[in-house]
Amino acid sequence: HSYNASPFSVKIDNVLMLKNVPYATVTVANVLPRPEITELLGLTYRRIPILAIGNDIYCDTSLIAAAIERRFPTSQGFGTIFPPKKHGGSPDTGLLKAFTQHYADTVLFNLGPILLPWDRFPDFFLKDRQTIAPNLNVEVMMNSQGKAMNAFSAHLVNSYALVNEQLQDGREWLFDTELPSLADIGIHFTYNWVCGFPNTKSLFNEAKFPYALRASWLDRLNKFIKTTRNDFPTSMSLTGPEAADSIAKSSYEPYNVIGFDAFEAARLNLVKNQMVNVVPDDTGPQFATSGKLVAFNHEEIVIETKGTMNAIFRCHFPRIGFTPKGVQHHRL
Repeated sequence: HSYNASPFSVKIDNVLMLKNVPYATVTVANVLPRPEITELLGLTYRRIPILAIGNDIYCDTSLIAAAIERRFPTSQGFGTIFPPKKHGGSPDTGLLKAFTQHYADTVLFNLGPILLPWDRFPDFFLKDRQTIAPNLNVEVMMNSQGKAMNAFSAHLVNSYALVNEQLQDGREWLFDTELPSLADIGIHFTYNWVCGFPNTKSLFNEAKFPYALRASWLDRLNKFIKTTRNDFPTSMSLTGPEAADSIAKSSYEPYNVIGFDAFEAARLNLVKNQMVNVVPDDTGPQFATSGKLVAFNHEEIVIETKGTMNAIFRCHFPRIGFTPKGVQHHRL
């Protein structure tokens, strides 16, 4: 489930392409409501994209990428987002995940939104975004862009410098892998997104950062993605009801694959099979998803939800960025 202008959807599109995993797409609105998700799947998480593999629905692109890699292994003929190093040796999988999640997806990406042309957005879009940013004020945002551009420039220059430093020894990809890795995809989608803004062209200084920008890494990766996508099957388009029906009828991964860490759950006063609200740290309790806690480990929270079709869905959330809280039942 995604919409065309979503930069994080582009990231997952590219992950699926690198993995060579065909997929179907449900196009949803760029604002709420999204009945294809909230009503049919019983999932009130508002971020996009979400990804279903069978009856398992994954939220947050850090977990989505990890799930795609795990559930479509190279041993079954799929590609990988953690390719071997070019001169031998296994990839630094943990480092690639940490770099992407804690730098590319957060520090780097979060610098971009303030530079968007907020004065051009329609009222319905602004009202929707005010549900997660109540203090959003177009005039203030536009007046702050000069200051933000300075901060963004400093951070972006630092990012270019890091990428440039990684690439100056002649390697093709950021972590010297045989093919692009999750780290390359993570930096690439943010660069391409920001580069399309009307006021950011001056930030992409090819002369200053030749290895990162000029006919090198960024250009090479764009060409790689374009060539690979030409050989990749076009995604099939589904309606929300069609997708929900297909997901409902599909099998799910056994709960013991994720398991239930009772010790870790006890620290949060949780027990298996209790009703919980999974609360996103960024958008808060108003976009919490309720369900029965069925699996829980160091990386994932899994709950059962039920939509208007009366089918049960298994929804997965990462531990980082989400907090499961037990539902309190009050007696009158």
